[in-house]
Amino acid sequence: MNDLLTHDEYLSIAKGIDFPRSPFIDGKYHPGSGGSMATVNPATGETICEISICSVDDVDKAVSKAREAFDQGVWSKLHPSERKDVLIRLCKLITRNARELAVMESLDSGKPIRDCVEIDIPETINTIKWHAEAADKIYDQTAPVGEEAMAMIVREPVGVVAAILPWNFPLLMMAWKIGPALAAGNSVIVKPVEQTSLTALRMAELVMEAGIPRSVLQVLPGDGPTVGEPLGLHMDVDMVSFTGSTETGRRFLRYSADSNLKKAVLECGGKNPAIVLDDAENLDLVAGHIVNAAFWNMGENCSANSRLIVHKDVKDELMEKIIARVRDWRVGDPLDPQNHLGALIDKDHCAKVASHLSGKAITGGKMDGPYLAPTIYEVDRNDAAAQEEIFGPVLSVITVSSIDEALQVANDTDYGLTASVFSTNGRKSLNLARAIRAGTVTINCYGEGDITTPFGGYKQSGFGGRDNGLQAYDQYTEIKTIWIDLSDPADQDNVL
Repeated sequence: MNDLLTHDEYLSIAKGIDFPRSPFIDGKYHPGSGGSMATVNPATGETICEISICSVDDVDKAVSKAREAFDQGVWSKLHPSERKDVLIRLCKLITRNARELAVMESLDSGKPIRDCVEIDIPETINTIKWHAEAADKIYDQTAPVGEEAMAMIVREPVGVVAAILPWNFPLLMMAWKIGPALAAGNSVIVKPVEQTSLTALRMAELVMEAGIPRSVLQVLPGDGPTVGEPLGLHMDVDMVSFTGSTETGRRFLRYSADSNLKKAVLECGGKNPAIVLDDAENLDLVAGHIVNAAFWNMGENCSANSRLIVHKDVKDELMEKIIARVRDWRVGDPLDPQNHLGALIDKDHCAKVASHLSGKAITGGKMDGPYLAPTIYEVDRNDAAAQEEIFGPVLSVITVSSIDEALQVANDTDYGLTASVFSTNGRKSLNLARAIRAGTVTINCYGEGDITTPFGGYKQSGFGGRDNGLQAYDQYTEIKTIWIDLSDPADQDNVL
């Protein structure tokens, strides 16, 4: 599955895809009542297909069906091992359809096919499989309450979950949400973002084929006002899990406050630092991590290290190695596996990224339609490019003279999602990692951890919980205490 095909072979697969075009509600595709929208190939500007979208009435129907399925227990009350078996079947179906899903994802989002094939699809499978295997291995607890009582602390599925997806990793972020949510026994309603609905709709079909009961997973394409907001305000939705911009994340907190105080878990933006200290060794390796961290997925990545904070004593040598590596990152047709960078998601986003292209770039700096080559600027720590999330292949370089200054610059942002530290001094690295206010800090590498480690942010990068790891189950479950009195009634003088 991970073997890359040729450009022509991917083009051939693309021509043969029968794209899903309707909402998936109550176990089947059927036209939405909200009209239609075009889903557009970011690389060409051509319409891939017209998708029927949902209205508020469709949202109400989907929530009602999700609640009915949850209350009936067709999924929520299954033995955890039975849920595990079904989710494993889903992983096998994704594997069988991996090439089609990878091409569909690339066409819909502008992502390079090499990333879809080598990263997104395998990680989607791994995420769902990991949570499936965890489903019957998470133990509840008892409390140390003495001999006259027993206290059980148990998890129960939260109920109806709305999963609001971003456009930068449509299928993988769907897996991050439905993996633990379904494994825990919830009914899930997925709202894909308008630009990238195709793989979520196709996944719904595979979910049904795997044997997950109808209405346990539904997919509602549409825009924010007619689908996202009604889900956020719905009195019978128990929880919202959102990945996207900080601005939109705030809305879901307001929706929660204005409705039923539903649980809200937000994974939002980032302006993540990579700190390279003066004792960093093997600057070739460091340069490789910096380039990957800044430009992978066109920089449309909330965990991208978009700020390089580098000590003045190693800056020149490191920058020389970074620029040399950037030359190998080809930009072009996303379906050509030779290209490392594809197209930015749409015209509005291209304009946003272009607004940050000012001054003399060290390399790059010019938009070519929906394409932008890796771009590097040297900036002041207070410049907009050092403070605002650009969400494009733009790296801001900030020079510092000490570890204390590096820490100040790293924490001088509204965000706190990830960070990286490069140093050969273990004590210094660990102390710096502890002092950086971010949810994930890597040392001498770039990354987000893996499926076993929780992922989420400090400050305006996140709220309410974590994705990945066993901690992900916390957001999709309620914790209940069951207290049992074991004392002898004859010894109780006063019983109320």
